[in-house]
Amino acid sequence: MERRPYEADSQVPSAYCCNNTPMTPDDFLDDDLNTDTLEGLRLEGYEQRLNGVDLYFEVAEPWGAEPDGSGEAQQSRAQVPTLFFLHGGPGYNALTFRELLGERLAQEGWRVIYLDQRGSGRSAALEDSEQGADTLTLDILSSDVEAVREFLADEQGLNLGPLTLLGHGFGALIALEYARRYPQHTARAVVVGPWVHFPELALALLAEASERAGQPLQDPRQDLEANTPEGEYPPVGAARIEAAFALLNARDLLNAMQFKDAPTRMRLEFADAEGQLLGGAQVQQALVNQGLWEFEYPAFLQDITRPIFVIVGRHDRSSFPEQVQWLTDLANADLTVLDAGHYPWLDDEDEFIAALQDTLR
Repeated sequence: MERRPYEADSQVPSAYCCNNTPMTPDDFLDDDLNTDTLEGLRLEGYEQRLNGVDLYFEVAEPWGAEPDGSGEAQQSRAQVPTLFFLHGGPGYNALTFRELLGERLAQEGWRVIYLDQRGSGRSAALEDSEQGADTLTLDILSSDVEAVREFLADEQGLNLGPLTLLGHGFGALIALEYARRYPQHTARAVVVGPWVHFPELALALLAEASERAGQPLQDPRQDLEANTPEGEYPPVGAARIEAAFALLNARDLLNAMQFKDAPTRMRLEFADAEGQLLGGAQVQQALVNQGLWEFEYPAFLQDITRPIFVIVGRHDRSSFPEQVQWLTDLANADLTVLDAGHYPWLDDEDEFIAALQDTLR
């Protein structure tokens, strides 16, 4: 996938909100494989070098289901898809989602794979990967997902079946790209609060920041296009995000656009603090340096042959309605709008689970 590199100091909007002492995979694992039993689920954690980097991921099975699909729950498990959760950020982690919703997903009888993407959470830093700290692309991130699937299916003997990719925020991009590249291993892509057009996302952030600062919206696009030499690409998205963050700091801006209310935001922050995982600033900057704010995925949506489902909160102005419309218009995605923000499982867990159930029928 082609990208237009450019240099920028602006940061990527991130779900990360806490600054605590980081924990390493050794804090979670005694060996390469750690098996634990939480209420309602059987959890296995792995730290494996795959696709040139040490990745940390977990497989959560409902209690009574063996990893290979045997045991008393085998018959019902055969009819239930394997969910592969892809966190957002970029640079966030899968732990917080699993801590908040893992037991409920297990109660539904679903197997879930939780991956901390490279450079994020409990996985190794980008600088410790074969690709290096300066190389991070959507192709690499989706290849990591396939490497995890191959390891679990081929080396661990798990009967995964076609995956249901569950991507949140930036993770929606990885879910969609995996579905595009590996349709033979994909049942469907379920994207929650997706971001697919980053210049447009930057404009939405600038509009919000301008309104909150009591200033008229001044889009730098026209001036940039007029002053950019012929044959060069004007970094419109980067200029928009720089202007937005000059008006309002990134954390306050994202909080204003993504949360339905303050208690929901505080619940997420508390869960993050409990997890004690640092945010992925290195991941964010690597993507920014490679042109994330100029990246437009909609042109690839029509290449996806597997079903796409969108779950979005009407209070999530970073995704709804503009980002979602690309998916409904170009990919004929099925849309569910909830009375929620960017993290709909926090606002109404039952409604989110019901929406997720509908996508799996």
